[in-house]
Amino acid sequence: MHVAKTSFNGNPNIGLYAFATDDYCIVGREVQKKSIRLIEKVLKVKVYQMNLCGTSLIGVFAVANKKCLLVPDIILESEKEQLEKLKIPFKIIKTKLTALGNNIIANDKVAIVNPNFSAEEKSEIGKALGVTVKTGRIAGLEIVGSLAVHTEKGCLLHRDAEEFELNFIKDNLKVDCETGTVNMGNPYVKSGIITNNNGFLIGDQSGGPEIALVDEALGFL
Repeated sequence: MHVAKTSFNGNPNIGLYAFATDDYCIVGREVQKKSIRLIEKVLKVKVYQMNLCGTSLIGVFAVANKKCLLVPDIILESEKEQLEKLKIPFKIIKTKLTALGNNIIANDKVAIVNPNFSAEEKSEIGKALGVTVKTGRIAGLEIVGSLAVHTEKGCLLHRDAEEFELNFIKDNLKVDCETGTVNMGNPYVKSGIITNNNGFLIGDQSGGPEIALVDEALGFL
């Protein structure tokens, strides 16, 4: 099984509360145990439960590639200690754009970031992830991280992404891109999806055509 529909405590915006790589998944403390078991089954990784920046909104504040997890400098000391205990490599990025998950798309080749990051911040992001950093927009919006979900085989973007934006993402991530929605029409696709290269979970308000498109866009079909 590589796909599952679910919600967290009745909330279909599951992507706000979790972030996954091929090595681990971090979920907020509000997420129920049965949901954690489902995530482990679909994504085939160990799930760790913790808060970030004093909230359960892991997907909003965190972004990572195979090398490093990025977290904002509003992270609590106890949360830093927990990441250290879990032996998850992480880097604290000092920025006013604290919702790193909403403002950065990253893989092991490149990071595409909100144009409002400073040159120094972009340099720190690039060094931490070991990648080239480029700025971009999707559907004319700067919060690129909230508008894209990707694997090593494909990427799903906000339904209103322009052709040149789609090509920019495709050329830099080196994967095919499609546009679509989740949860019956929400174009902020990251809010409704948790994925790695093993599978994906999608908000339970998503319709059959949406799920089929995500399945294809992320390269699982």
